[in-house]
Amino acid sequence: MDLRTIKNYELWLTDSYFDEATRRELIELQGNEKEIEDRFYKDLEFGTGGIRGIVGAGTNRMNRYTVGKATQGLANYIVKYGEEAMKRGVVIAYDSRHMSKEFCEEAALILAANDIPAYIFEDLRPTPELSFAVRELNAIAGIVITASHNPAPYNGYKVYWEDGAQITSQHALGIIKEISEIYDLKDIYRLNREIAEAEGLLNSLGKEMDDLFIEAVKKQSLRPEVVKNIGEGFKVIYTPLHGTGSIPVRRVLEEIGFKSIISVKEQDKPDPNFSTVKYPNPEERDAFTYAIELANKESAQLIIGTDPDCDRVGAVVKNKDNEFVVLTGNQTGALLVEYILGALKEKRTLPQNGVIIKTIVTSEIGAVIAKAYGIDVLNTLTGFKYIGEKIKHFQESKEYTYILGYEESYGYLIGTHARDKDAVVASMLICEMAAYYHNMGMSLYDALQQLYKKYGYYQEGLKSITLEGKEGMEKIQRILETFRNDKMQQLGELPVRSMEDYLLGKRFNYVDKTTSELDFPKADVIKFILEDNNWVALRPSGTEPKLKIYAGVKGKTLENAVDLLETLMLAMEEKIL
Repeated sequence: MDLRTIKNYELWLTDSYFDEATRRELIELQGNEKEIEDRFYKDLEFGTGGIRGIVGAGTNRMNRYTVGKATQGLANYIVKYGEEAMKRGVVIAYDSRHMSKEFCEEAALILAANDIPAYIFEDLRPTPELSFAVRELNAIAGIVITASHNPAPYNGYKVYWEDGAQITSQHALGIIKEISEIYDLKDIYRLNREIAEAEGLLNSLGKEMDDLFIEAVKKQSLRPEVVKNIGEGFKVIYTPLHGTGSIPVRRVLEEIGFKSIISVKEQDKPDPNFSTVKYPNPEERDAFTYAIELANKESAQLIIGTDPDCDRVGAVVKNKDNEFVVLTGNQTGALLVEYILGALKEKRTLPQNGVIIKTIVTSEIGAVIAKAYGIDVLNTLTGFKYIGEKIKHFQESKEYTYILGYEESYGYLIGTHARDKDAVVASMLICEMAAYYHNMGMSLYDALQQLYKKYGYYQEGLKSITLEGKEGMEKIQRILETFRNDKMQQLGELPVRSMEDYLLGKRFNYVDKTTSELDFPKADVIKFILEDNNWVALRPSGTEPKLKIYAGVKGKTLENAVDLLETLMLAMEEKIL
């Protein structure tokens, strides 16, 4: 261990500023140099959206002190916007994770000590409701205490700005600067709760905000008459995976007319240990084990599941062999594009300047569908904040009318009531869409096969390589630098036509030997465009110690596409490992 790491550990172990529980936890680490190094070799970094890490004592962990430092930095940043901005306050929401409620109160009382009112929900709430509430209350900022779909030991802290979207680089860099100038944790003050409440600096949000949010979501329903006509025979199994979605998702589905929403009782209650799943992630089939068992028992037509902070949703449907399969985020996205645009066209409300926004690692099938309806498609970097940024820009410029934004990682936003992905509204539209096809004698799986036949056989893959700790982060950077410098010319049997380096902001065309600029913010992403517009991409996860490999292909048949995708993914893994 280096000297800085040792000094940090000894300070936290001996300084009376740190509470007794923290000291006891650190005493138990004595002799475990690797664990001490991982906890203290750096500060838990405030990235482009906030912080996320394992809950525990240490500078590289989520605890009241790291949350306090981040909040003081945010407060200092808001103060620079002046007294009027401070008076608008900050909205804070939290999910079901370990210490979420405590971190929420810590942040609120630190803001209060800086004369910035805090508005906290009376209990756990979904992330999209926080995004909605920021704009509804005209707050200057928002905070969500969550680690999304990470495993149980993690928690996090996401910051939103006045537009209801996660902060972009401009604000992130300003907040990071303020955090970096906090040299002593003792300079962070928190107000007593009773005093904060008495002075109007700590305020509670409850049913009134819930009602406003639900009504905003219900306005996005496209074919309410279809839902009302399906009766009790159309059954939907729903699991909130021990998170925040149970009340809002079931409420909105019931209020638009679904009569048979059956919740997975083992996973319906909030549980910070996520005791029935390894990962509370609706991308994983294992997360739906209980739901699939219940769906078979109830002869249900559809399964949906939301992650702990209810900003992502997964759908599970029966295939041609009558087996339940989890749709990928790309497949659900393509189905939503077709359903939403088809419904708007049917109602003659499809905007002439409509736009759909997706990310650079999201399937191209959605773009092909949109273009068939005469709708433009724009790409952003990975991260829904970039989609939120576009929504704000288009509402101000009137250049486009926003219809849908989505990403391959199961995040969707229909409407502009929120500026972040919203699993409440997406759950409603997925169920409505399934009911629509059910009335036509089709399942969502049948509808997906129909899309493939009409628009092409697209397949996408994602492989995450976990590399934990300091050594893991260094290895990820070495791998990215190798690909960046080697400028791969061939992958498997396919020649590489171009490389897009989003960190350098350049596209290198290998065919005509030209270099052009990419009109995107800087990001540590490399994308290779192969023959026939097949592609692969590499990016480090912004929230987990993982290197992600993405790939997208189009085949002549579904089997051909599946084989091609497998070949490309294996070729990339071989180059990396």
